[in-house]
Amino acid sequence: MAKLTSPQISVTFTELGISAITRGDKGTVALIVRDAAEVVPFAITQANQTPDTLGKETQDYIKRTFLGYVNPAKKVIVYVMAPGGKLADALDYMATYEFDYICGPADCTKEDASEIASWVKSRRMNDGAKYKAVLPNHRADNYAIVNFTGDAMTDGTTVWTTAEYCSRIAGLLAGTPMKIAATYAPLPELSDCARLNREESDEAVGKGELALKWDGRKVKLNRAVTSLVTTSQGMLDSFKKIKIVEIMDLIRTDITSTAEDDYVGKFANTYDNKLLLITAIRGYFMGLEQSQLVQPGYTVDLDVDSIEQYLMSRGTNTDEMTEQQIREADTGSHVFIKVRCKILDAIEDIFIEVEI
Repeated sequence: MAKLTSPQISVTFTELGISAITRGDKGTVALIVRDAAEVVPFAITQANQTPDTLGKETQDYIKRTFLGYVNPAKKVIVYVMAPGGKLADALDYMATYEFDYICGPADCTKEDASEIASWVKSRRMNDGAKYKAVLPNHRADNYAIVNFTGDAMTDGTTVWTTAEYCSRIAGLLAGTPMKIAATYAPLPELSDCARLNREESDEAVGKGELALKWDGRKVKLNRAVTSLVTTSQGMLDSFKKIKIVEIMDLIRTDITSTAEDDYVGKFANTYDNKLLLITAIRGYFMGLEQSQLVQPGYTVDLDVDSIEQYLMSRGTNTDEMTEQQIREADTGSHVFIKVRCKILDAIEDIFIEVEI
């Protein structure tokens, strides 16, 4: 007799949780470039695969994406837009791919940045995409947009603009393992940058700017923040941290895609099968806990309040129903689940008191 195993959906979720660190170590960057060369869109996994038919500045912009941090970017998807071409066409093309970060051209204008930011926000809201953007000097006030404001980056010979260095920052973020933050990630190719004093650095962070820092020895990122400044109910300070947003996107994408692939349409919507899905998701979070991405104490359970609201909207009087009866009630094709978890941040603020 064959040995019985856990239901496949549970196994899938558990494996996703355990492999979260590995999958989060590298990411994919989408680049839109302007160049006179007629080159069809392409995807590369190494800097030396960059087509030499492109202009040198375009090639350099693409290659900087692979400098990475702990790891290089896993893949770079490139859309070559002719001068005067429509940015909307490039975005339509990118919408057919999965990636983590998108950057505009090396000469990205304010109008370009605004259009890309609007597109990212729309795709996340309407299609559940995990896209994020790195844009130059763009105060989007949104957790999916990184407002890079570094300036006067130089290696001693060449000086790069903010827009020209966005691909480098996107690749760095894509190459940052989810277990750590990109805060103070070094940029060893640079010998200098626009130098901010402590007050200016603090002000930049407060305004949602991802800036650079000269520490007297090297150039590195300042605190790795998103452009979000205005917090609200359900979107508090944790959404200002790039690391936290990365893990939020990982969790949402993993749970949604796996449930769609392995659960939706494949099980009757019984109470027992709802518990099966809950158990599977708990296994996923156990893997995240082992990978030090979430804190212990997470909960996954049926959302009793939402179930009751659903029943009442269908004309059911729930006044005399017990909580268990509400939990077991028929909810048609709907499954209401509530997850509570605390995502682990990285060590960024250290206070040491030395007494002599």
